[in-house]
Amino acid sequence: MPRPSFRHPLLRNAPFRRFFLGRLLSLVGDAVIPSALALAVLRATGSASALALVLGCAMVPRLVLLPLGGVIADRFNPRIVALTTDLVRCAGQLFVGIELLSGKPELWQIAVAEAIGGAASAFAMPTLASLIVGIVGEKDRQAANSALAVVRSGTLAGGPALAGLLVLTAGPGWAFVLDAASFAVSAALLATLRLSRTTTPAEERRSLRSDLVEGWHEVRSRGWYWTSLVAHATWNGGAAVFATLGPAVAVKELGGDGAWIMIAQAGAVGLLLGSLLSGRARPRRPVLAGNLALTTYVLPLGLLALHAPAPAVAAAFGVALAGLGFFNPLWETAVQTAVPAAVLARVTSYDWLLSLAAMPLGYVLAPLAADAWGEATPLWIAAAAVGLACVATAGVPGVRHFTLNTPAADASVETPSDTPADTPKGKVGSRDRPRRPSAPRRTPAGRPRP
Repeated sequence: MPRPSFRHPLLRNAPFRRFFLGRLLSLVGDAVIPSALALAVLRATGSASALALVLGCAMVPRLVLLPLGGVIADRFNPRIVALTTDLVRCAGQLFVGIELLSGKPELWQIAVAEAIGGAASAFAMPTLASLIVGIVGEKDRQAANSALAVVRSGTLAGGPALAGLLVLTAGPGWAFVLDAASFAVSAALLATLRLSRTTTPAEERRSLRSDLVEGWHEVRSRGWYWTSLVAHATWNGGAAVFATLGPAVAVKELGGDGAWIMIAQAGAVGLLLGSLLSGRARPRRPVLAGNLALTTYVLPLGLLALHAPAPAVAAAFGVALAGLGFFNPLWETAVQTAVPAAVLARVTSYDWLLSLAAMPLGYVLAPLAADAWGEATPLWIAAAAVGLACVATAGVPGVRHFTLNTPAADASVETPSDTPADTPKGKVGSRDRPRRPSAPRRTPAGRPRP
């Protein structure tokens, strides 16, 4: 195994360092927003329903527009798309910050700004894979994805504390100003990058419907991909059940607020450690290894249903999120390597869509099931669903045979497009890579979302 000190893209790839810095700043800015937004809306209205409305205004446009975002990222230069969305989100967050600092924020204005930000994120999210493919060579891609995952994990762990510090010392408005500044810097850094990407000529572009259908066909034609997406969506639904019922069970049965804080912190540490481990691991079958790592989420769901002691639940949750941290870079690298660059953004937009849509479903169903049958029942159902869905992917030939050194391993059991392929070196792909003309075969490596 090559030593990270010699091979890590942060040390030898200047464009990736600039991109990494932009992502770092954006993630730090974004990490403070959930807590700051909740406190800002509750201060302004005193209504939990108002907060739900604002959150819904951000989520619905994101879900509706994600497939379109994948098409746009495939048709045009992903750097330009990402830069534009950064500027839009910068303006939206700055507007909210100014409204809050004025002392007279209007709920409808905040809701509209968050809706615009949610729409912009639907176009930004599918560009990430394409940018990485355009900046980082194939042999360094897993290390790059792991480095980004470590930053993501770290900001998730430290974001609430930073948000609390900002809100208590300067007010929630400055948290939004900070987020706006992070998007501005990210856009400036993106402007310095030059990607070798061939966009689709205008005369060769087809209808929007044709592009969407092609992207969906690319998803369906890869057995290892769509079956894994079903497992990942189930995992996210289970995570939503845990996030919804966990605090209540911890407070009532496991020792109070401190028990839930311990559990949440253990998860943050586990996510970070798993991301670090993924940067060094080179499993021969990355998709299979990653999917099986996700089955560890059964542990905290089951222990919480049993009302096990808080330290045991915390340890299990740390292991489960370590599995997630291990999985994400493996999955991202596998998809970036195996799916043709011309359709990458569309393919990955469906990944995001399924993952994000499953969580609100879990948020809604978990309390309804708990009211009807008690809190243990939805937790056991979620544990069984997650375990079965993730383990079942091992029965899919494409998942079992997908290896780093034999990207066409499942070609014999899938359609021809199940053969992992990538664009020639130096070309950039977008997050959903529809099937396009030839691309030299490459070796993959693999990624769910918290």
